[in-house]
Amino acid sequence: MTDATGEIDTDEAEEARLKEIRQMFSGNCEFIAGAATVERLPDTSVPEVAFAGRSNVGKSSLLNALTGQASLARTSHTPGRTQQLNFFAPGDGRVRLVDLPGYGYARAAKSDVKEWNRLIRDYLKFRPNLRHVYVLVDSRHGLKDSDIEVMKLLDAAAVAYQIVLTKSDKMKKAALDKVVENVAAKLTKHPAAFPVPHITSAHKKDGIEIMQKMILKIAKSEA
Repeated sequence: MTDATGEIDTDEAEEARLKEIRQMFSGNCEFIAGAATVERLPDTSVPEVAFAGRSNVGKSSLLNALTGQASLARTSHTPGRTQQLNFFAPGDGRVRLVDLPGYGYARAAKSDVKEWNRLIRDYLKFRPNLRHVYVLVDSRHGLKDSDIEVMKLLDAAAVAYQIVLTKSDKMKKAALDKVVENVAAKLTKHPAAFPVPHITSAHKKDGIEIMQKMILKIAKSEA
């Protein structure tokens, strides 16, 4: 039997993974760098897992939940707060987590928004050590045109990604099931996408451990 990450799920293997997860995500998570331009990106010696999504989708809250930090990525009710790529290294630094600027609406000058979106596109398309992207989507709203644009970019760049439905605790089960069904149907047209969206709630910690397992798997595969 395998778990959602594709690994053999025995009691011994599960206990070993949980121990490694605690070691990686229960300790220090170091801020490595912030980059507002491609020229300021850190070196490419470490595999990276990126988190993309529309402004105010709950990306900061999810990153805080994943790393067990209260304010690793600052949350805000103001869309467009993150204005650069922020790089974090959990545990022993075998992998980096990359918080991308929110795309879509942002309370900023149009010229600034254009530059942020260009930075996101360049990073997703040309970063050689980018191993996986989580595209966060508010479960209450489903996929938007801007999400589809990012998905097409990742398809063209052959970068593996998965849709993560956030804020699931704010949805009734029947409505959430319908969103999952609709998103899954659209994913069949996107070759680089994992075929099933992942459901999360940063508030209730739902779906967090599975994402931690995937990040750990990426880190181990690069060791």
